[in-house]
Amino acid sequence: MAYDDSRFRGEPGFREEPDFRSGGVPEDAPTLGVSNQSVYTPGAFPVSPAYGTPPGESTLGLGAAGRRRSPTPQQLGDVFDDPEHGEPGRDRFAVHALWELVLLLAAGALLYLLRDASPAALRGTELHSLLLSGAELGLVALAMGLTLRAGAPNLAVGPIAFASALFFANNSERGLVMTAAITGLVAVGVGVVIAVLVVAFHVPGWAASLGAALALIAWNANQSGEKVVAGAYDPHKHAMWWALGVAALAVGGGVLGLIRPVRRGLGRFRPVRDPADRRGGGAATFTGLAIAGSGLLAAVAGVLVALDERTVAAGGADTSLGGFAVTAVALGAALAGGTSAFGRRGGVLGTLLAVTVVTLLLRYTDAEGWKLQPVALAAGAIGIGLVVTRLVETFGRPRTAAETAQEEAWTPPSITAPQPEPEDNWSPPSTRTGSWPATSDYGNDPGETDRGWGLEERWGTR
Repeated sequence: MAYDDSRFRGEPGFREEPDFRSGGVPEDAPTLGVSNQSVYTPGAFPVSPAYGTPPGESTLGLGAAGRRRSPTPQQLGDVFDDPEHGEPGRDRFAVHALWELVLLLAAGALLYLLRDASPAALRGTELHSLLLSGAELGLVALAMGLTLRAGAPNLAVGPIAFASALFFANNSERGLVMTAAITGLVAVGVGVVIAVLVVAFHVPGWAASLGAALALIAWNANQSGEKVVAGAYDPHKHAMWWALGVAALAVGGGVLGLIRPVRRGLGRFRPVRDPADRRGGGAATFTGLAIAGSGLLAAVAGVLVALDERTVAAGGADTSLGGFAVTAVALGAALAGGTSAFGRRGGVLGTLLAVTVVTLLLRYTDAEGWKLQPVALAAGAIGIGLVVTRLVETFGRPRTAAETAQEEAWTPPSITAPQPEPEDNWSPPSTRTGSWPATSDYGNDPGETDRGWGLEERWGTR
């Protein structure tokens, strides 16, 4: 029988007490428009639905559990990312580091094999020739890698280098510095023509540069062998410095590529939706500069070849395609170094290590007497590079929103709600004994006790 049975209301000695189950407020008390129930969230203040969010607070950034969570540094860095320029988020570079470690081990193995096959190749004049060969190929590979990152590969870098060597050798008697400067300007002009075709008509870089390469091959085929003027500068004396300079240029470019705005700005021409959509003025500017710069690097490589070989033969080995074989080897080195065929992504030491591997492999096979054609080596390098591109695109892309949310998932700590302390002098028995008092003044006598009122009867649920 419940204590508040209506049969006892109004009887003498009946005392009506507040119901403490609602927090000490009687059920019929006015609430001033506030709901009896409130929302309790672990780690947050109780907020009544009638009042909504406390002043000064915002519901933005609240997690699934209702806890206010500040944005992460990665989310703050992604605020200014344009989704049209690629996935928001930071590219991952672990795949580049692992692949560059593989290339480093391959270069070390080839160096060991070359030392056993031909010890003379690593000292004296042969070492200087080896270093110059690596520098020449490295400049062309850097030119190719630059345009690959821009999303507009320039397939004309080989023919530009070969044409630059022919032009420089033919006009070397007019002064080396002046002739080298003019050669560089002409090569940059060819790059500008390709860049205008690419960015103005928004066509693929490989298609526009292939047309320019064919035109240069036709021009190269009509030239005769040229010799550099006697007494011209001999780069063999500074072969080590040439190699170190190209290595520094490669590493410096890779480090700049680690800077997020530089990498994204250079790779804006990379298609992310419909490739026919124009990528904007910024993308056109960066891509045009990259193609023009690749022409300049190829011209420097051509001048170095002319000074190294002293005689530039228009129909010799490796030049039967007018320098296009050099393009193929440079493309294979850039792709095998970890530069993505789709643009933007690339490593730091990858191109340098790939060029080292190719140079050592060509010299080692020559020392062993094997007939390894450069175009065959280029085919293998391109095949490996395409596999590397897939690895880079798979494991180098930014984390998706689902992956980021899973990593940043927050588990609220377990919080135990405070329990009310029992009254000091209240000892409820396990069962109620006794009966209701017969006197009419029960509850008014100070000497009366509970007479067996149990805690479960007084505080229990009705």
